[in-house]
Amino acid sequence: MPFEIIRQDITNMKTDAIVNPTNNELKPTGGVCGAIFEKAGYEILEKKCKKIGYLETTEAVITKGYNLDCKYIIHTVGPIWDNAKSDNATLLYNTYTNCLKLAKSKKCNSIAFPLISSGNFGYPKDKALDIATNAIKNFLLENDMLIYLVVFDRESFKINKDLFDSITQYIDDNYVEFNKYKFRRNTPESLDDLSISILENVNRKSSIYKIESVDKNLLDALSKAEDTFSQYLLKLIDSSGMTDAQVYKKANIDRRLFSKIRNNKDYTPSKPTVLSLAIALELNLDKTNDLLRKAGFALSHSNKFDIIIEYFISNQIYDIYKINETLFSFDQNILRT
Repeated sequence: MPFEIIRQDITNMKTDAIVNPTNNELKPTGGVCGAIFEKAGYEILEKKCKKIGYLETTEAVITKGYNLDCKYIIHTVGPIWDNAKSDNATLLYNTYTNCLKLAKSKKCNSIAFPLISSGNFGYPKDKALDIATNAIKNFLLENDMLIYLVVFDRESFKINKDLFDSITQYIDDNYVEFNKYKFRRNTPESLDDLSISILENVNRKSSIYKIESVDKNLLDALSKAEDTFSQYLLKLIDSSGMTDAQVYKKANIDRRLFSKIRNNKDYTPSKPTVLSLAIALELNLDKTNDLLRKAGFALSHSNKFDIIIEYFISNQIYDIYKINETLFSFDQNILRT
């Protein structure tokens, strides 16, 4: 998938570039910046940064990765949070954009960002996350690159509190623990007894019908078969008026994966991929369930991941980046394709 949020130490990323959030003088500090200097090779990187000299806020420069697993380090200066300043968001947005443009100019296929300005520079984490996501999302509308937002721990990642509280309440209202509904053994409702009863009934009936009748029924069923997932999806795309590129970009799906789905009518994608496409097409809950069934899946109220997806679709919020941020915040797997 083109954009992914992961929990990792950014100095361990094996991307073409990683981003170092530094200060105007490019001096090594604590946090992410200090860790990058330490692992890249403190003396050699410090020497190189001294040659560069000074960076304006939002500006980005590039050095080798030295002892890191990446090819390049992109050094940038985000804004220091000041609630009185009206241009904070623009400055932070431009910081991400300048890093991405620089990475593109160096033909990077992948890049890893920390949440810029959200540490010592004091930018509120939820606001910093929104700006990072918007800058990355808009870049990906016109460009192809694997972009990672790397979060070291849970405390360094926060979504909007109102959204968090609203989804928490929705989960509390809808979550059903599967254990409450497990069948007891040796009762009429027993799953084992029910399974045995069904099997015995099937065996009795199967002996009644001739093989020719079974073959005929099977052929009749096949002749009336509904559209495959791929066929159904393409009809939805045609009716939406969107282009293929608009759909897979909005779904945060790799172009090659989408090509597999389009060109192979029998291809069945994963559940996250199906949901990503449903969100991109802005399907309502009923149509989302129809699309899921075509691929052999369903939403369940015994699954918090599914309930969060249902919350967004029910509220007609079709921003897959916001959905993934929320899933990540609730310790759920993101819509990874």
